[in-house]
Amino acid sequence: MSLGAVLTAIVTPFTPDGAVDEKTFVDLMGHLYANGSDGLVVCGTTGEASTLSTEEHLRLVELAVEHRPAGRTIVASTGSNDTRHACEMTERATELGADAILSVTPYYNKPNRRGMLAHFGAVARATDKPVVLYNIPSRCVVDLPNELLAELAQIERIDYVKQANNANLAPIDGLGIYAGNDDLFGSVLEMGGCGGILVASHVVGNEMRRMVDEPDQRAEIEASLKPVFDALGVTTNPIPIKAALDLLGRPVGGLRLPLLEADEHERDVVASALRGVGLL
Repeated sequence: MSLGAVLTAIVTPFTPDGAVDEKTFVDLMGHLYANGSDGLVVCGTTGEASTLSTEEHLRLVELAVEHRPAGRTIVASTGSNDTRHACEMTERATELGADAILSVTPYYNKPNRRGMLAHFGAVARATDKPVVLYNIPSRCVVDLPNELLAELAQIERIDYVKQANNANLAPIDGLGIYAGNDDLFGSVLEMGGCGGILVASHVVGNEMRRMVDEPDQRAEIEASLKPVFDALGVTTNPIPIKAALDLLGRPVGGLRLPLLEADEHERDVVASALRGVGLL
């Protein structure tokens, strides 16, 4: 199945008292679908999954599936460094109706090659949906080299990789490639990859959609968006994108500790980039 080219890793909105704001989440879903997104990745890094309870996590998947328009996709992020927990979350998300599963490289434990194969094999057996591997060594410490990705591709249902190691970007036999960093999106499209799991599409989704639909203009569009990509990296994701949404009149609340809201400098950097593309 096609998951779509522009998949937005949706933020998790919070109320002033720190609870998940379900209404704002659903409203934001509608905004993203109306502005370039083919689908959403729910409860990923950008969705602050690491500070959500299991109940909150699964409720957001349930809400996303319930409010998914026809023809759009919901990818549920269910990864963990505990294989048993990853499988349980994958089973539950599948039962709730997710279209695909995003499973991050086990972090902190630092499993070896055999452990990686066993872990992802167990995750793939816990669902009948496509599995998207998530390679992000900047957060997980461990990298999935391309030869290991090719081996993992031989496991049934492991169909894609979200590649967030720019140095590893290359076609992988048996895997569809998704850009895991916004600045890789154009390169992935140029090499015939599937698209991107993106953050900037919260605010420049229509322009990122044009990068798919107007390949002759892709390089020019990408160059125009580079200041936005850079600004959204001014500090740890999702701090800057939540600041950007607030600046644009679509507030999604604060963040859960240990993350804090953007400081004055970080907010100014984001505001300057948004002004540069005519959004402020």
